[in-house]
Amino acid sequence: MNFFYVTKAKRLKQLIIIFVAALFTGTFLFMENNIMRIPVFSTKDEPKAIYKNEQQHNKLSLTFDISWGDEKPILILNELKAANIKNATFFLSASWAERHPDIVKRIQDDGHEIGTMGYNYKDYTELENNKIRQDLAQSKKVFDALGVKNIELLRPPSGQFNLEVLKIADSLGYTVVHWSINSQDWINPGVDKIVQNVTEKMNGGDIILLHASDSVQQTQKAIPLIAEEMKDQRMKNITVSELISNTDVKSNEVK
Repeated sequence: MNFFYVTKAKRLKQLIIIFVAALFTGTFLFMENNIMRIPVFSTKDEPKAIYKNEQQHNKLSLTFDISWGDEKPILILNELKAANIKNATFFLSASWAERHPDIVKRIQDDGHEIGTMGYNYKDYTELENNKIRQDLAQSKKVFDALGVKNIELLRPPSGQFNLEVLKIADSLGYTVVHWSINSQDWINPGVDKIVQNVTEKMNGGDIILLHASDSVQQTQKAIPLIAEEMKDQRMKNITVSELISNTDVKSNEVK
């Protein structure tokens, strides 16, 4: 009889563990698929980090991050030109831009917008406030020297930010830009998978994360397919600045 009760207790304990694990997983998936779709991260009266404008019904923004390499940026620029996309937004690490002024010029000449990812490409949430300010000041100095003036868009390195980062960015005149669709192209999952990641849930107002560093091996091949799907859905690409201008958006708390 004691064996029966011990066995029953063990079984109950196992069921509780399974239930808790399932509840945690469900909560995580809900957070990922619902809360992260809110267009803006901020407190009610604090600076905002924008990643979607739901008021744009048939327009979206393709964005490309570059932190290293000199081969893939050119290939991706060539594909964008072939697809007649002249107004993507490139977020550049200033230390990379400093070493590749010719590619920076090509990005501008092709009609694309440039935003900054700071200078050293270090996680801002792990830096002291004065270090963040120094990094952004160094970034501004580089871009000014390259003729890229009045940059107002900031994508913090690796997309990591908190309320302090938002406050610092706002005090320096930057709008923090996140994304609503992650292509996952940096893990090189295959051309078809990149296209699926971008287009499966693509809607007006989306900001789409892509990369143009040399780590991506398949992005340039995905671009014409993404462009074709955008055409089929009657979606037009515009710069992030155009997408978020005159935007009245919702907000969610960032701590």
